[in-house]
Amino acid sequence: MTDRYAVFGHPIAHSKSPLIHAAFARQTGQDMTYEAILAPLDGFAESVTAFVAAGGRGANVTVPFKEEAFRLAGRLTPRARRAGAVNTLALDADGILGDNTDGAGLVTDLTRNLHRTLTGRRILLLGAGGAARGVIEPLLDQQPAALVIANRTVGRAQELAELFDRGIRACGFDGVDTPFDVVINATAASLAGELPPLSPQIFTPDTLAYDMMYGRDTPFLAFARAQGAATADGLGMLVEQAAEAFHLWRGVRPDTAPVIASLRA
Repeated sequence: MTDRYAVFGHPIAHSKSPLIHAAFARQTGQDMTYEAILAPLDGFAESVTAFVAAGGRGANVTVPFKEEAFRLAGRLTPRARRAGAVNTLALDADGILGDNTDGAGLVTDLTRNLHRTLTGRRILLLGAGGAARGVIEPLLDQQPAALVIANRTVGRAQELAELFDRGIRACGFDGVDTPFDVVINATAASLAGELPPLSPQIFTPDTLAYDMMYGRDTPFLAFARAQGAATADGLGMLVEQAAEAFHLWRGVRPDTAPVIASLRA
């Protein structure tokens, strides 16, 4: 029997996950299907339960259900527990296992695809919501010289810094005016076509400005480019986090490079 997988979200029609996982399945010879499921805002758990009852083997979870998926999972991987959010569910006889592959996807994209060394570098993370929280631990594991979290509301950035308790500095957007090696935009500003109030001094020609948003040239990327920085969107992160989920489900690791190239084209 063909194994069923899906991605749950609201909205979900825009999702590239079915394309990505179909490409992974063809490449690795896996007998599986993968679909996008629009879950009602007040019916995520019921949608997952129905999917499991119909034979579903695993699922990805996107906005706005990652924290609800965290609560739904009966078991959590260590990285999901630290992230406080789940974007991948593995469904088996033992129930629901929750994982978070976002941070691993980001780090792989930065280090392997974009050839950026994070060890000993200064990293600025913009935003203190779920997208930021999910990538902090993997970034810290790269042993940067400094990790600074800047957020519009300083208190939320401080809460995250204290949660991970590993020498992270927290501040408002106006609290950073020195250069960084990597600046990662994990705010929702790009969704609204807006730019966080950033000092141009955080960018140099040696800086990589990375926006987790993909598929558009955001104001953040345009601003960074105007300061001479190199830029990258989050498409590579999307594919790499999907590969992490695929490996969890199927036990094989797909080659992401041709899939990224295909989506870019």
